[in-house]
This record gives sequence, C-alpha cells and structure tokens, in this order.
Amino acid sequence: MPKALSTRIVGGIWWFFTLIIISSYTANLAAFLTVERMESPIDSADDLAKQTKIEYGVVEDGSTMTFFKFTVLGNPGCLHKNKLIKTKISTYDKMWEFMSSRRHSVMVKSVEEGIQRVLTSDYAFLMESTTIEFVTQRNCNLTQIGGLIDSKAYGVGTPMDVPPTSPLLAGSPYRDKITIAILQLQEEGKLHMMKEKWWRGNGCPEEESKEASALGVQNIGGIFIVLAAGLVLSVFVAVGEFLYKSKQNAQLEKRSFCSAMVDELRVSLKCQRRLKHKPQAPVMVKTEEVINMHTFNDRRLPGKETMA
Repeated sequence: MPKALSTRIVGGIWWFFTLIIISSYTANLAAFLTVERMESPIDSADDLAKQTKIEYGVVEDGSTMTFFKFTVLGNPGCLHKNKLIKTKISTYDKMWEFMSSRRHSVMVKSVEEGIQRVLTSDYAFLMESTTIEFVTQRNCNLTQIGGLIDSKAYGVGTPMDVPPTSPLLAGSPYRDKITIAILQLQEEGKLHMMKEKWWRGNGCPEEESKEASALGVQNIGGIFIVLAAGLVLSVFVAVGEFLYKSKQNAQLEKRSFCSAMVDELRVSLKCQRRLKHKPQAPVMVKTEEVINMHTFNDRRLPGKETMA
C-alpha cells in the first residue's frame, strides 16, 4: 500500500477506472449474447426448407406457386405421357414437396388470408417481394426473411391492333411510347422516388443491426474525464507534499528553503531514499578529564614549560 497521499489517489482512480471499463464491457457482451439468442432461427429459404416446425405456403394457383411448380416439375409443355420430369434435388424441390404434400393445410386462398395466418400461428408466407415490402412497412409485427428466390420484372399490357391494317402496324401504337417513358423515369430516378413515397410506411422503426454495437466516447467518455481529473488532483497533491517536505527539511537542518527544495528534488529524480537528519546528542565528560586533556596537550606544545 503506497504511503504518499498522491500515490494513493492515483491508485484509487485507476482502480475505479478499471472497474467501470470491465463492467461496461461485461454488460455490453451480455446484452449482445441475449440478442443473439432472441434472433429468428430462419434467415433464408435454405433454413426454411431444412425444418418442418414452421409451416410455409403460397397463394393457391398464384404466381409464386407457378414458379415453384415450373422450377421443380418443368414446363408443362415438356411433359410426355403424363410423366413428370423433375429437376435435381434442391432447396426448391424440398419446399415444393413440403407444400404439395400438405396442400390443404398450407395453401391459402388470398394474400390477406396468408398475412392473417402469419400473425396468428407459426407460419411463413411466400409471395412477391414488392407486396412483402408494402405490407411490412405498414405492419410492424411482420418482417421479411432472406433475399429473393427469383427475379422477374413487371410489364404494362397494351391492346393489340386487331385486325392489323398491315404487318408493319401489328401491335399497339402506345407500346414503344410507354416503354421509352418508363426507361426515362428509371434513368432519372423518379421511379425510386415514387416507390419511396408510396411504399414506405410511417409507423415502423428502422431495423436494428445484428452486429454488436461498439462502446463509443458517448458511452464511456465520462470515466475518462474522471480519470483525467484524478490524475490532475494527484499532481497538485504531490506538489503540495513536495513543498511541505522541503520546508520541514529546511527547518530541521537549519538551512534555506530553496536549498532544501533543490536537494529534495535531486533525491526524487535519482529515485533515492533520503536519510533522515538526526541531530547528535551532546557528550557529557567529567571536569577532571577535561583538565587532564588540556594538560597533556600543553606538554606537547614547544616553548611551553612543564606544569608541576
């Protein structure tokens, strides 16, 4: 245990600083591990296909069901003698096999029915990404898991010119104009702006990052201020102790305060231990011994007569 008050202050402040840093790190780590355990066990279509606890389905005879059917079974025009030609076993095969084997329990009649089933039971609903994004922006209890399993663009249907007046005029005269207008809106970013305006909801907060949040200056900046203040206080206390010690030595050794302070500083810089000044006690001798001593000294001096 240090004896000097300034050293004790430094030790106490450093102990307090270390305690706060370790406590903050432990609390942040515990919160991160708790969030990790609360995360959804399903993050992609592969995770969904590997389990059977959570049921999943699509709108019956909808576009998503058609995608799975054609991907797994192939184009119906390529079937021969009602024998289905399946593709190789994959994630989509497993998902279609699961949905087709439980057709009456996992298929729904409409998007609204699928959404309601997700809210009330362990059920995952597969549908178009634009519809999912629109719904999840307006219902904070719903979320999108994983990425896209297929990508297709939307198109605008136009009527055919029936009967065409000539082969060169076949088709709608508005098709090319609409196509050029859509491409121009896309290049100018107006389509994205309109989507942000009409698709984005108002009530749902932004999705939090799954990564651990770092402890920044705003979290632990106060403890560094306490550490700096403690170090400054210990410096002032050390200077006060130095001046007080120098004054004591000057009074004890009967010399000036400046010389005692210089001597104390020299000892401190050399990391030496100053020996305490102990005044010598007066020596008591008998009077006869003093007289005899003087007599002996007088006899040894030349030119002096011997005392009788």
